[in-house]
Amino acid sequence: MAAPVEPTTTTSAGSSETTAPALPAKPQANTPSGVQEALLDVKTRIAAAVTKAAAPREPRLVAVSKLHTAALVKAAYDAGHRCFGENYVQELVDKSQDLPEDIQWHFIGHLQSNKAKVLVEGCRGLAAVETVDSEKLANKLNAAVLSLKREPLRVYVQVNTSGEDSKSGLEPGQEAALADYIVKNCEGLRFGGLMTIGMPDYTSKPENFICLQECRRRTAEALGMPEEEIELSMGMSGDFEAAIAMGSNNVRVGSTIFGARPKKAGA
Repeated sequence: MAAPVEPTTTTSAGSSETTAPALPAKPQANTPSGVQEALLDVKTRIAAAVTKAAAPREPRLVAVSKLHTAALVKAAYDAGHRCFGENYVQELVDKSQDLPEDIQWHFIGHLQSNKAKVLVEGCRGLAAVETVDSEKLANKLNAAVLSLKREPLRVYVQVNTSGEDSKSGLEPGQEAALADYIVKNCEGLRFGGLMTIGMPDYTSKPENFICLQECRRRTAEALGMPEEEIELSMGMSGDFEAAIAMGSNNVRVGSTIFGARPKKAGA
């Protein structure tokens, strides 16, 4: 059998040179194949960060599909991923009804207490609400869960570690009291841990992560439970590897997987 012929080019002097075959084009972002490739790359980076940090276990990856189509979520689902996050109640409710029922949905946006019932009743596969920042919201979520007679809903207390007025969340030092309230008064909820967003560009400085670690220490002491039973949800597209190095159990990655976020309708 003849050997394959390598492509050649002819120089101006008439001699020929061997050129390498063209590489296949990289899938574009915001396409199903692009999402699947980016998801694999993020998972590879997470595994490397875990190894480098000698972390006890790999953090949960919440693929944030905010404002992206259900078709792109389905592409990630078809690649084997099952945990997704959304910021808007109605968008999450709609996607949960259109997509496979075994998806585990995390709500990660600011939640008004009057939308708690809509979220709990309308979202199929709601696994967690990561942005609880008041007793009022905890009570509304608890009542909605109990009325449905569903299993307890995992919730995280949100802490504003960057101190920005534009960010939701409790001031550091207030988190233990709310966690204690949830544990003692909300049988429909299961306290899962603490969450922070970070800086304006959605990256965090080490002090933001250190602040959340300190919040966990105080909360564990107040609740009389081991620190390792309280998850830290920290790290996004710009800083998830740094967050893993500092003990994150739950990273929320959006644009690195799904590409640039479309503008919200009416914005």
